[in-house]
Amino acid sequence: MIEAPHRATGRREPPANTSPDPLRAPPERRTDVADTDETGERAGRRSGPGGGLLMGRPFGVPVYVSPSWFLVAALITWVFGDQLDRILPDLGPVRYLVSLFFAVAFYASVLVHELAHTVAALRFKLPVRRIQLQFFGGVSEIEKESETPGREFVLAFVGPLLSLLLAGAFYLGMQAVDPATVPGVLLAGLMISNLLVAAFNLLPGLPLDGGRMLRAVIWGITGKPMAGTIAAAWIGRALAVAVLLGLPLLTHTGLVGNRTADIGGIETVMDALLAAILAAIIWTGAGNSLRMARLREHLPELRARTLTRRAIPVESATPLSEALRRATEAGARALVVVDGHGDPTAIVRETAIASVPEHRRPWVAVSGLAQDLTDGMKVSADLTGEALLDHLRTTPATEYLVVEPTGEIYGVLSTTDVERAFVKAMARPQS
Repeated sequence: MIEAPHRATGRREPPANTSPDPLRAPPERRTDVADTDETGERAGRRSGPGGGLLMGRPFGVPVYVSPSWFLVAALITWVFGDQLDRILPDLGPVRYLVSLFFAVAFYASVLVHELAHTVAALRFKLPVRRIQLQFFGGVSEIEKESETPGREFVLAFVGPLLSLLLAGAFYLGMQAVDPATVPGVLLAGLMISNLLVAAFNLLPGLPLDGGRMLRAVIWGITGKPMAGTIAAAWIGRALAVAVLLGLPLLTHTGLVGNRTADIGGIETVMDALLAAILAAIIWTGAGNSLRMARLREHLPELRARTLTRRAIPVESATPLSEALRRATEAGARALVVVDGHGDPTAIVRETAIASVPEHRRPWVAVSGLAQDLTDGMKVSADLTGEALLDHLRTTPATEYLVVEPTGEIYGVLSTTDVERAFVKAMARPQS
């Protein structure tokens, strides 16, 4: 493209360069494994409102059920039904209806866990895009990072805390019923499952809640969020390896699950598959945590003022060839269409310029290649980092007019320059 500061002002420099698609990068996000997978960190926009079936909007936050949940619900129904057949053999086929109820109740517990994170985030004025119940757990998509390690710790801890409280409530309920009945078995199952959710999420590695708590502690001690992220993420990767190798070993030896004599080929394969899926979720989440932490660390390097291309003002009837000649003489790389009073009305699109053959340019007016300016396409030259990306995400476009706080034209900002600068910053070694 081509473009520059106020009409004919010559203060611009070549734009810096930026990263992988920061404009489409994911919102801040956290997730929980089994309550499951975790962590959010920052980003651009994520698959639309979609993500599954909308179930409601508690606290104004939409809750979606992913299609993968139905697969897990069917698996839980089958496995728990098999357990019921051993504990309550008189139930017959009805055991699968009871098992389905257990699957729904378990995910309701996961939803409570996620709502705890959501309420804490809203209390800290952190926007929450949505909650999604999916394969192996729930995800609370929190769009901003906690400002202090103390808030980060609280935000992570409230989920496991609610799971522990639910386990305690189910335990109390067990005292009021016969353990050899359907209510007794259901309450016992929900108590154990919530204990497992809490214990698993308290493991000190990202992307689990315990990893976020560890990150907050290290952040508080060192004053460096990145130091906490690196430590918790690598512990998370170690946990992934431990789950991959340890879970099948524990179940095969009978230390957890069925007795050794009851373990068959199908059970062994299922345990290995479960371990592989959980390990992949944890490993990927830990890696994403590192990547997103680096992204946030480099966000302050994105400045509209340094990324903006110098531009010259031209009137709408100016032939393209003449406009390009003026831009070359002025050392500018962008064109801004102005009215008779010198006020900007449109930006000449870079792709449109490239599409016009050179021999046609004397006969094509810049007005035919320009995109009319909207309020969202005007960017303050003082915007930096996350505020700049948020503005660009809110009003997607290929080019933006950069203006001084006084309204004077500063230049044109191209999203390709922002992405290039982001990539360059992210590629630099860690300091």
